[in-house]
This record gives sequence, structure tokens and C-alpha cells, in this order.
Amino acid sequence: MKVLKAFWVSAAFALASLSAAASHAAEINVGANIGNVPWEFQDASGKMVGFEIDLMTEVGKRLGMDVKFTNIPFAGLFAAVQSGQIDAAVSSITITKKRLESVSFAQPYYDSDQSLTVKSDSGISGLAGMAGKTVGVDTGSTGDIWTTAHQAETKIATINKYEGLQPAMLDLQAGRIDGYISDIPALLYYSKDKPQFKVVERIKTTEQYSVMFAKDAPLAAKVNDVITALKKDGTLAKIHETWFGTKPDEGLATSTVLDMPKL
Repeated sequence: MKVLKAFWVSAAFALASLSAAASHAAEINVGANIGNVPWEFQDASGKMVGFEIDLMTEVGKRLGMDVKFTNIPFAGLFAAVQSGQIDAAVSSITITKKRLESVSFAQPYYDSDQSLTVKSDSGISGLAGMAGKTVGVDTGSTGDIWTTAHQAETKIATINKYEGLQPAMLDLQAGRIDGYISDIPALLYYSKDKPQFKVVERIKTTEQYSVMFAKDAPLAAKVNDVITALKKDGTLAKIHETWFGTKPDEGLATSTVLDMPKL
């Protein structure tokens, strides 16, 4: 009887251990730099929202796993994912060859190009209309570098430099600059409920965002497969429309199934 009782106690303990392990395995801990609008930030009620919050929540749902978001400064995400502190990381993270030496990425889901934004009533429909005019850029940004390098061919007369989007857009509204060149996701999000502004041209710089994992982590391939499904069934396009006010352009990473990045 004691032997039988001991057997059942052992069996119950084993089942509890398996249940705890299964519960642990059913969670993805995703690191994110909360405050990175519109990718991951807190709304007025304190709820965590954003493009990548929606994306990873849907990924977890399709994998049958809960998703936990851990707020980590951007620079700390790389060490956190490599050490196993988190299972994955998002925060508009650009895929680069240098990063692929030490981490893995799922396929890209966003082409983060530059863009030209103007006042809707300006009559400017693209870079060709900026000849002889003044453009604003963020100091030291990709937009600053691109605009300076292409000033001669675009015939832009003056480049004004700003510390962030808000002061540049105030000057655009006031007519002190004729256009603003900066990251397209930020401008699409900013202007989607402001009809006085319009993003009139995407400037290709070939930067792409994706989910980051520890090097060769098995989870990377699983998440990659889910992203493929989200692209095929239009779910990712709906998330894009929610946050940027438009459907993704054809041929871009949000709507096109791509390979996992490799060195």
C-alpha cells in the first residue's frame, strides 16, 4: 500500500512538473523598447500597443503561446536575446550583415525607407518638385545623410536640420520649409489623421525590420513560418493599415513572402 501510495505521489509530482514545463514553454518573452511609436508604446490608458505588439500577439496566438513583453532599452536588446533573458526582440530592428554574425532574424516585415512629406495643398508631388526649395531633415539621421549626398541631383536649395519630427513638422505647417525628409513609418503614422500633410514619395534606402533571436534559435524558424502565413492571408496588411492608414505597397516586405536573412 505504501509502495502504491509512493507511486501515485511520484506520478502526481511528475505530471505537475510536466504541466509547469508546458506552461513555461507556452510563453514567448519578447523584449521591446516601449516608447518607440508607432511600433510599441503605451496608450493613454497605459496599455501596450503598436504595430509590433499586434504582430507578436498574433504570432503567439498562431503558435498557441502566450506573449509577454519586457521593456528593455534598444541597446540592451541584443545582449538580452543572446543571453536568453528574452526569447525574441522587436523595436524596428534593422537587419544587417554585422548583426547576422551574432543573432538570427525572421524574414523582414517592413521596408524602412526614407520619405518626403509636404503640405497637402503645396502642389509638390515628389522630389522633382523640391528643386530650388527648402527641406527639413533630422540632424545626423539617414534622411540627413541621404539628402546631403543627393542635394545636387535633387536641386534642393537649402537643408534645415532639426532635432526630431515635431519641430520640423511645425516649421512645415508654418511654411518655413517646403518638405521634410525622414523615416517613412514615422511620417505615415504622424500624418494619417492630419489631412494637411501628405507623404508624397518613398525614398528607397533598403533598410528592413524584423524579429531578432539568439543565433540559430529554433523559435526563429517557427516565427518565420507564421509571418509567411500572415503575409499570405492579409493579416499583416491589415496591421499595417491600422497603424499607418494605408495598405502596404505591392512588392514590399509587408506584403511579400521573403527568405530568412543569412550571411
